Amino acid sequence: MSNENIKLLKKVGLKVTEPRLTILELMQTTRKEIQHFSAEDIYKLLLEKHSEIGLATVYRVLNQFEEVGILTRHNFDSNKAVYELNFNHEHDHIICIDCGKVFEFKDTEMEKRQREISQQHGIELSNHSLYLYGKCSNIQSCDEKDKS
Repeated sequence: MSNENIKLLKKVGLKVTEPRLTILELMQTTRKEIQHFSAEDIYKLLLEKHSEIGLATVYRVLNQFEEVGILTRHNFDSNKAVYELNFNHEHDHIICIDCGKVFEFKDTEMEKRQREISQQHGIELSNHSLYLYGKCSNIQSCDEKDKS
């Protein structure tokens, strides 16, 4: 169990528990393979590790992590929430409407323009989410969902 994760949980006011530490560590160690986790994704990974953490606990921990700012929640697909670790770096998302793949991108000009537009409207921007939807340009790389 990482001392940094213990410090993080204490800093945000959460009690240090085995499920919280396990879920946080799991998300950190698999971030390169999976950037946006659903509760079910995490539960499946826990089952593969023979963890006894239940799905209800996973949902509860994810909600707690979101409330304290450890995670950011997205609803790319209208009925499915996914979470990503909040590293305080601005980025946006492109989502394929056929296969559901999510691509992260960062564009400094776009970030600058979003701040300018917010200021023009008298809004001090605290955070933002930009989702762009389209279709994969290479059909071979698109894992198209079953349309039946």
